[in-house]
Amino acid sequence: MRRERRRESIQRDKRGFTGLEAAIVLTAFVVVAAVFSYVVLNAGFFTTQKSKEVVHTGSMLYTTSAELTGSVIGYSLTQSGDILTVASGGTRLNATRFYLQLTAGENPIDMEGLTISYLDVDTHVGSLDYNASAGGAQISSSSSLGLKPGEWNYTILTPSTTYGDTDTLLEFGEKAQITVALPEGGVGSDEKFSIEVKPARGANVVIERTAPSAIDAVMDLL
Repeated sequence: MRRERRRESIQRDKRGFTGLEAAIVLTAFVVVAAVFSYVVLNAGFFTTQKSKEVVHTGSMLYTTSAELTGSVIGYSLTQSGDILTVASGGTRLNATRFYLQLTAGENPIDMEGLTISYLDVDTHVGSLDYNASAGGAQISSSSSLGLKPGEWNYTILTPSTTYGDTDTLLEFGEKAQITVALPEGGVGSDEKFSIEVKPARGANVVIERTAPSAIDAVMDLL
């Protein structure tokens, strides 16, 4: 009789199983907490990385990669057929020449990726035509610009030579000489105009000038 009671007591005593179950539940909680922590940390790292990418992209878009250097020169040229030829001292400012250089710390700019737009009180052209065949020679009474109204070209100037670089990249220490033949005959005296240079990367360079009261063959546009 006592043996049977003792056997029933042993069978009813499940404290060992209860401890094992608690250990399993605790292990499950630890595993779930570890997985949750891993997911949360990964989400945090991903969010931080995306924030860095957004800041970096915004910095690239709104930081000027090129800047104006030197004077903006205006010209009054004679038009022969469709081509602007020599400096003549007429009644309208119809061409400009200016220089760009890289902003400190910026990467080289592919000049063939530029877009140049033009705006005055009567005219807006979103993208002027690039004329690769026109040269970058000095503009004088004995030279031809070789551009039609509404066209532009460029020449890379290096410190060692006047026209010595053969590639299309504006690199550190170089200057890009850009010549623009204003569309629609240009502007008259005291008229405002704007030229916007848009690189493939970085903020635009905006040049706003007013034609002087007296139009000369060559003018420094302040």
